[in-house]
Amino acid sequence: MQRFEDYVSKIADQLGHADRVGPFRGYCAGLMLPGERKSVEPMAARVAPMAVRSAHQRLHHLVADAPWSDAAVLGAVRGHVLKAADKCAGAPEVLIIDDTGFPKQGTHSVGVARQYCGQLGKQDNCQVAVSLSLANEHFSIPVGYRLYLPKDWSADLKRRKQAKVPTELAFATKPEIALDLIDAALVAGAAPATVVTDA
Repeated sequence: MQRFEDYVSKIADQLGHADRVGPFRGYCAGLMLPGERKSVEPMAARVAPMAVRSAHQRLHHLVADAPWSDAAVLGAVRGHVLKAADKCAGAPEVLIIDDTGFPKQGTHSVGVARQYCGQLGKQDNCQVAVSLSLANEHFSIPVGYRLYLPKDWSADLKRRKQAKVPTELAFATKPEIALDLIDAALVAGAAPATVVTDA
């Protein structure tokens, strides 16, 4: 548990305000704790069973309204983890591009559409994300991640507004997203020359 606290303290500056550190700690813990549903309400019940309502409000504000940069947080995490990994397992040797489908029901979660879902091995309602990981034979560290927004979602202004999808976020294919993630890794100085991907 102390390692987790040390880890959170190293990226606290990237959250923009000290009041976000506690909810961020709770959100991370909620993602790691057992439980199928990883939405804010069930996570609040797991991390604060005696104060679910207030925990729910804090977690929801962090995720939906607080203006912190996910890129800055991910950059701080990447730097911390790569430094630790380099000491015990060596430098990354390859970039891995992958897309991952998350089964979802309903129509309100951003990007949910009937599309291929690797977890299910068929087309179904799901969200899909493109990820970038740094790896060698000893480790794989995710360093980039972006939700794929299908064309019908991208063109639906009403749904975008309700879900607070930024107006500057335009439709991009999965290969275009992958190239953007690689460019960001190059800028950050964390990109080996070899890239592998699942076709």
